[in-house]
Amino acid sequence: MMKHAWDNYKRYAWGLNELKPISKQGHSSNLFGNIQGATIVDALDTLYIMEMKEEFKEAKEWVEKNLDFNVNAEISVFEVNIRFVGGLLSAYYLSGEEIFRKKAVELGEKLLPAFNTPTGIPWALLNIKSGIGRNWPWASGGSSILAEFGTLHLEFIHLSHLSGNPLFAEKVMNIRKVLNRLDKPEGLYPNYLNPSSGQWGQHHVSIGGLGDSFYEYLLKAWLMSGKTDEEGRKMYYDAVQAIETHLIRKSSGGLTYIAEWKGGLLEHKMGHLTCFAGGMFALGADGAPNDKTGHHIELGAEIARTCHESYDRTSMKLGPEAFRFDGGVEAIATRQNEKYYILRPEVIETYMYMWRLTHDPKYRQWGWEAVEALEKYCRVDGGYSGIRDVYNNHQSHDDVQQSFFLSETLKYLYLLFSEDDLLPFEHWVFNTEAHPLPVLHKDDGNKEENQK
Repeated sequence: MMKHAWDNYKRYAWGLNELKPISKQGHSSNLFGNIQGATIVDALDTLYIMEMKEEFKEAKEWVEKNLDFNVNAEISVFEVNIRFVGGLLSAYYLSGEEIFRKKAVELGEKLLPAFNTPTGIPWALLNIKSGIGRNWPWASGGSSILAEFGTLHLEFIHLSHLSGNPLFAEKVMNIRKVLNRLDKPEGLYPNYLNPSSGQWGQHHVSIGGLGDSFYEYLLKAWLMSGKTDEEGRKMYYDAVQAIETHLIRKSSGGLTYIAEWKGGLLEHKMGHLTCFAGGMFALGADGAPNDKTGHHIELGAEIARTCHESYDRTSMKLGPEAFRFDGGVEAIATRQNEKYYILRPEVIETYMYMWRLTHDPKYRQWGWEAVEALEKYCRVDGGYSGIRDVYNNHQSHDDVQQSFFLSETLKYLYLLFSEDDLLPFEHWVFNTEAHPLPVLHKDDGNKEENQK
């Protein structure tokens, strides 16, 4: 599958951000401004892990010669961080090739002006030539978004570690300071925070889009620190406690789901993005307070089952973008604009974590069902395409092969069917784009210094 996706990207869209597999041409998303090569950088570590050595070499040569950050363009700080910075960091740690470290630090430096706000909470959008930032015009009164400014921590800690420049780590630690000073409604973190006033915007809470990876990064910050980052640990388990109390519900059919919270009212809807949380709960089970380890694993298993049902209840056996638990339906998309599937990884990600942490064979079986569905409905001559309606037997393709399909979906599938000693959890933490970063132990800092 990786070879089919990569070879077609190379044939029809080489050097561009993504591939349109039906039209057989390049696709460019405005998230990356004029930076090019998203698929190449996102796929580097997958190629390396799968031992696709020739392809990795071509990708590395492209990065050396053509990856250019000196562009006059506005980019999404979040997307560029998780895909480009994350992808380069992983490629460096796996291969040891200096070019990847150099490019990661260079790009990290270009992102620093995003933090020039009254609170230090970064802008969502940044012109990387002028250093001028702003927020998405639709985000509650000029707010920054929790999942966006909360998903810089892992990469920026590693940028400080690899560059010897403490500024990167200081910027992300300051975000925590701001959050810890604020009152949390019912212990929950709203999705919107104003970077000028330092106050919450609308009180919307979601463990899916706009919120998701903030929680993931609290847990992973603690794991990545060799379990020394007590602040990250406490913030994570406190947040999970509030999520359990206020957002986790059981349907009449016995499915556990995570609802969204709008100013105190629950919307009984769960996004495909929220399905990552099953893996997160299981991954965090080991450090859970008051003998709650078993409970967190159980919670992970329940979310995995619900998300599997969202796949199983469609014609294509691929899950919709969002599914609901109201008006007599369970785990089904009821709105046309929620029935699409864009090759997303989150459900497979949870299967991978559940498999590694429990070795229950059903997770591999469920992963294989997804493989068969991807092959049947998403594979086309020119690569892999997303689908507009998973409930319809006549597939209508959206004609985009997302870079995260190569970075995340295929990597998590590969890991699901690999031995546990490939990227073992005690040594590696995956960023939210599935880029593995090594756990940093207290003495690592000095090692780097000695090498300089």
